[in-house]
Amino acid sequence: MSIGENIIRLKQQLGKGTTLVAVSKYSSLESVKEAYEAGHRDFGENKAQDLTTRQAEMPNDARWHFIGHLQRNKVKYIAPYIHLIHSVDSLRLLEEIDKQAAKCERTINCLLQMHIAAEESKFGLDEAELTELLSSPDLPALTHIHIEGLMGMATNTTNQEIITKEFAGLKRIFDGLSKGSLPTNVEMKTLSMGMSSDYEQAVAQGSTMVRIGSAIFNG
Repeated sequence: MSIGENIIRLKQQLGKGTTLVAVSKYSSLESVKEAYEAGHRDFGENKAQDLTTRQAEMPNDARWHFIGHLQRNKVKYIAPYIHLIHSVDSLRLLEEIDKQAAKCERTINCLLQMHIAAEESKFGLDEAELTELLSSPDLPALTHIHIEGLMGMATNTTNQEIITKEFAGLKRIFDGLSKGSLPTNVEMKTLSMGMSSDYEQAVAQGSTMVRIGSAIFNG
């Protein structure tokens, strides 16, 4: 199948309730442009330098998602144009995003990354750290960021039960926050979970956004 055909197939499978982010980090510019020409607009990269280079080479209406671990000293490079940062894992990072967004006179949308996998190598907050961040008196003062939900990556395993349990756990946290009182710059509308290997389980557990690379560009 072509890249365009892969995108159409995935979007039909996902339905209207789930946003498809095409992870283009390992793909050529020509492949990304092919996806764009097929009508796709949401693209994900995990390195600030690569993202900035690619953003400059693509049409202005492409929506760029940062999905990797973001260092504070890299925020300034993506702040002028980033559509959504999926991987915020500390108040200090939020403060830097807010600072750079203010310089650009815009509000930057963010997701809080939760650590739901068994692997220690993955980044993210645990439930206690999430509660601490959301209850921080410093959070409401960040007027140039908007937290719109959560992101998580499941364990890299073929054990479907483990993956499903991890996604279900994140959905439980998401739903709990949705029903509670949140700061004015926080809401729970986006749950980003699921990649090429496990997006079907993620969607079954309530994901509203999936990050897919190989099933689009190598499918």
